[in-house]
Amino acid sequence: MPLDAMITTARQLVAPGKGILAADESTPTMTKRLAAVGVDSTDDNRRRYRQLLFAAPGLAAHISGVILFDETTRQQDDDGRPLADLLRDQGVIAGIKVDRGTTPLAGFPGEVVTEGLDGLRARLEEYAAMGLRFAKWRAVLRIADGRPTSAATEANAHALARYAALTQEAGLVPIVEPEVLMDGPHTLERCAEVTTAVLRTVYDQLARQRVVLEASLLKPNMVVSGTECPSRADPAAVAEATIRVLRDAVPAAVPGIVFLSGGQTDEEATANLDALNRTGPQPWELSFSFGRALQAPVLRAWAGDDAHADAARAALLHRAAMNGVARRGAYRADLEMPAAVGR
Repeated sequence: MPLDAMITTARQLVAPGKGILAADESTPTMTKRLAAVGVDSTDDNRRRYRQLLFAAPGLAAHISGVILFDETTRQQDDDGRPLADLLRDQGVIAGIKVDRGTTPLAGFPGEVVTEGLDGLRARLEEYAAMGLRFAKWRAVLRIADGRPTSAATEANAHALARYAALTQEAGLVPIVEPEVLMDGPHTLERCAEVTTAVLRTVYDQLARQRVVLEASLLKPNMVVSGTECPSRADPAAVAEATIRVLRDAVPAAVPGIVFLSGGQTDEEATANLDALNRTGPQPWELSFSFGRALQAPVLRAWAGDDAHADAARAALLHRAAMNGVARRGAYRADLEMPAAVGR
């Protein structure tokens, strides 16, 4: 795609009331998710599950795009059609995860760097030829004593920037995902401090690699208390801290921020997204790119039995609708009660 088409795609992905479904779980991660509901992780079971997601009628009402795993781009539905075509037929933009996971960072015990740059140019050209329009790369940083180090932050930011430059070269929109994990006892304030440092480093590296920010999206963590922190911040505090960090570190040229759920429950992630959108006009669209927070009730409802497909799809559409409402800052917990689907 030429640059103007890439900019249009980036804006479409963060259209009002919509967000992204992250269905790009690697095979090991998908195996764990399926095992939790008693389903074997065979090629066909993964295909059947993702077909269920992509064929949900009305998906495009609140889902603008779906991130695919490489396996999924090569699978077909029961009628022999590529799974990605199920999305295109509904007006949903198909994208692709292109990183190849993390590996230990040499010389820095306990820290990792994301791999996948080798051969990425050729892979991106193939995905573009398939009609995919955006890509995603995830970096992982953990808060602990003395961590993340500046070296780990810089290594991951550099890889993200090189990925983003290659992605735009191929005519695709890069989603840049530097995730500061919520695991641990750290406070909201410590998460804010680390997230600010990470985002500043990422945008410095993106500038060095000449990435066009208007044709990119950011997928960060929300600023939240650690999972083991005795004092958990409420949605209003999460929103205040997150906005403060973003205004300090993210250029206004970025059209949208698609938050990851990062281990939050489905309703917790929605409530926090709602609080963020209640802060008033911001330089960027504040949207979502949720995996577990959209899919957890779907998996529970389906549990490998296609006789439950309608209930599973209803669970997906309900969660997508709740996040669509949260994008307007109009979410209320009582909206969940009549449609507590898939629980």
